[in-house]
Amino acid sequence: MSQVQPGDFRPVHDLIGIGFGPSNVAMAIALNEHNARTGPHETVTAHFFEQQPRFGWHRGMLIDDATMQVSFLKDLVTLRNPTSEYSFLSYLKSKDRLVDFINHKNLFPLRVEFHDYLEWAAAQVDDMVSYGHEVVGVTPFVRDGAVEYLDVTVRSAEGLAVHRARNLVIGTGLRPLVPEGIERGERVWHNSELLTRIGELEGTSPSRFVVVGAGQSAAENVAYLHRRFPDAEVCAVFSRYGYSPADDSSFANRIFDPGAVDEFYEAPEDVKRRLMDYHGNTNYSVVDIDLIDDLYRQMYQEKVLGTERLRFLNVSRLVAVEETQGKARATVKSLVTGEETFLDADVVVFATGYSPVDPVALLGDVADRCLRDERGRVRVERDYRIATDPALPCGIYLQGGTEHTHGITSALLSNIAIRVGEILDSLLDRGVKAASDEARPVPGAGAR
Repeated sequence: MSQVQPGDFRPVHDLIGIGFGPSNVAMAIALNEHNARTGPHETVTAHFFEQQPRFGWHRGMLIDDATMQVSFLKDLVTLRNPTSEYSFLSYLKSKDRLVDFINHKNLFPLRVEFHDYLEWAAAQVDDMVSYGHEVVGVTPFVRDGAVEYLDVTVRSAEGLAVHRARNLVIGTGLRPLVPEGIERGERVWHNSELLTRIGELEGTSPSRFVVVGAGQSAAENVAYLHRRFPDAEVCAVFSRYGYSPADDSSFANRIFDPGAVDEFYEAPEDVKRRLMDYHGNTNYSVVDIDLIDDLYRQMYQEKVLGTERLRFLNVSRLVAVEETQGKARATVKSLVTGEETFLDADVVVFATGYSPVDPVALLGDVADRCLRDERGRVRVERDYRIATDPALPCGIYLQGGTEHTHGITSALLSNIAIRVGEILDSLLDRGVKAASDEARPVPGAGAR
């Protein structure tokens, strides 16, 4: 715990952001737009720290023909500010592709294109971020026995440094998930690293891949590997009879509406659970119907021609995988008969999703001041602020990790623009600048 020392007048940020993925890029843009239309006394000073050396969002999943599952209008800004210069349409205009995109008649851009948009947007506010800087701890700064600020310890190539903030916004994303007992290795990958590791197979002649999972990423990986390696067998393993189609119908999509967050937040716990059960098929372990049809068509064609390379081991699960020299042996067990099949593969890819990062893992002693519900989960207010005891007046906001309170959009792109606007409104309503700090030196938004 930091204690005030004589002459300690370290500059104070109104907001420090941990992580600089799409959510906190959108937060930086919202702050930039706010500061551009207000006077110097209302400027909100902020800085973000990102451990990656540059902006990147699921780079290992940017398969060349994969499309977004969300409309381009749900970009970083449009639902909050349709006239924003940081919109996807503004990006298209800057790339001289706006007319071409309109003629394409498609709401869902290629994932590589949307990633390029995110990079473009992040570059517009890169004076607000320090890349290659990892936040390793947060401690309360105490004055006269009360917590006044939060000291954020950041590690970089230059060593450790401490930055002081009145508020935090945590946007650390998700962590790749593999089944218990599985260790990633030279021949055992998570799909998040597919494109960053596929080059390791250059100069070899892979004969078999095993892809585990039943969701969109799993199906995309199967299709990609089947196309990329025309002499290799691709085995898809999942516990269902087949891939389940995503429900992207108009009424079901209302679960992603901004108003649905209000309804979910106010709903009783049993209703929250039912809503997640009802609408899990809008997002979890589901696949676009066009991709399902393409894979089935390919499988059937190969059966007709007697050239089967695409195999589906359904109603089965992978129970073990062992790396041997240059190979991985997967054990696949039928859920019906219990029979085990052994597959020697060049690579086993687990497209088994992600787990949320503990939002308070970095908070150290500060975490003890965060309130929890009866199930031990962090209590989160409607404005995405963690509920804390009165001795901690600093705001700690979450961008992700709020599915239990705010619903299915917690870690999705769909509601980013609205969410950051609500966080900004909360900061302003709560008086982001303390009166006692008005005379203190405060860095500009681009201070590093």
